[in-house]
Amino acid sequence: MDEVRSERTLWDDPMRESPPSSKWEVPLAERMRPRTLDEMAGQRHLISRGAPLYRAVQSGHVPSCILYGPPGVGKTSIARLMATMTERDFLEINAVSANVAALRDLVAEAKHLKNISGRTPVAFVDEIYHFNRQQQNALLPSVERGDLILMGTTTENPSFEINKTLLSRAVVYELRPLETEDLVELLERALSDRERGLGELELSASRETLTEIALGAGGDARQALTRLELSAHAVATGGGSVIDIETVRKISPKALQRYDRDQDDHYRIISALIKSMRGSDPDAAVYWLGRLVAGGEDIRFVARRLLVFAAEDVGLADPRALSVAASAAYASDFVGLPEARIILSEAVIYLSLAPKSNSAYMAVDRALAAIEGGDLQEVPLHLRPGGKGYVYPHDFPGHWVAQRYMEHPRKFYRPGTTGAEPEMTRLHELKRDGHYSGEYEDDASGKAWGEPLPEEEGREGPAGHGKE
Repeated sequence: MDEVRSERTLWDDPMRESPPSSKWEVPLAERMRPRTLDEMAGQRHLISRGAPLYRAVQSGHVPSCILYGPPGVGKTSIARLMATMTERDFLEINAVSANVAALRDLVAEAKHLKNISGRTPVAFVDEIYHFNRQQQNALLPSVERGDLILMGTTTENPSFEINKTLLSRAVVYELRPLETEDLVELLERALSDRERGLGELELSASRETLTEIALGAGGDARQALTRLELSAHAVATGGGSVIDIETVRKISPKALQRYDRDQDDHYRIISALIKSMRGSDPDAAVYWLGRLVAGGEDIRFVARRLLVFAAEDVGLADPRALSVAASAAYASDFVGLPEARIILSEAVIYLSLAPKSNSAYMAVDRALAAIEGGDLQEVPLHLRPGGKGYVYPHDFPGHWVAQRYMEHPRKFYRPGTTGAEPEMTRLHELKRDGHYSGEYEDDASGKAWGEPLPEEEGREGPAGHGKE
């Protein structure tokens, strides 16, 4: 057993055994990993005094947890710090490359280390969402027995990617993209640090230049440090001493785009677009459209959402909105990118500026709620095919005649008060009174007005009915 233990295992740190001949062979982002919580950039909601992870570290009790957030925000660094500061062994594997045998080795090694030290080691599983259900479940017994403290990282929503049984035994901590100021402070420290950073190069950079680097990193500390390192070496190689904005832009001309068409960003940004249009803010709406286009989103998906919005949120306040959205959907698909962005922009701005009404959306949902609640009426005899007594409206002046179209009348459509809808519905109300003269006034129960949808509970409605 001792001979086996003396061999290199998955948990050995090769850098600790054979350090590189030069620090320059190790990426700046790796060299600048924080050694204490005070050196961590951002994540104040988790690591500032009194915050959850700060209290955990200070107490010495580290919980099994899932660290959820985009790349480069400190997930791995926090996991290592929590193990180091509580004096626990740190075992690390990556779920992308680890097989079942590696997982068994991790569990066995964790149990062995606990038997030796008496302290539960931290088992760090990077990108744990790549483990399948069976692999994730294999960790459960060890977590439950306390043989290991599981720390997993994921860039994908753990509610969808991590087994519920594993989630119930862990705490989820969400890490956020770093703010520009946090990144600038990190870059300043890296530029001046002679031991681990770029201080030996004797370079300088204005705060404006470092802000340029930070803005291009998209909240990713690793990306920011990589851009700084590339710019620094370019200047040093050319014999310069100042990193300027022009150099940064040549080295890294485009900002990092945080967008994944199949995951959280996809839903968050389209949600922001819809809510900006609903709130009649064309500038915000165009910005979120730009994020979708820049991220490579399928323009058909965007067009479909605009079609739904036109009917659901603009509706009868401007009936032309649906035609505008439909035309934009056809034209953008026919033309394709990059020109399709202009067509979609026109539609987004139009829908943002248009008056709003959700009366059509609410009407059909009220009807569905009534049907699902058991309001299943028979079709009146005169409306059935070949039924007797049907009166043909086109035979009358104005193409209308008083006639019953439901056995028991219900009011599902409640007109909006903006845009074209009030004028459209004015004549409708007169005709409706002709169809069911006096029936609503005689309905003491108010049932003819339809049951309110859950989101309508508590609203005041037409006098005498208590519903809107």
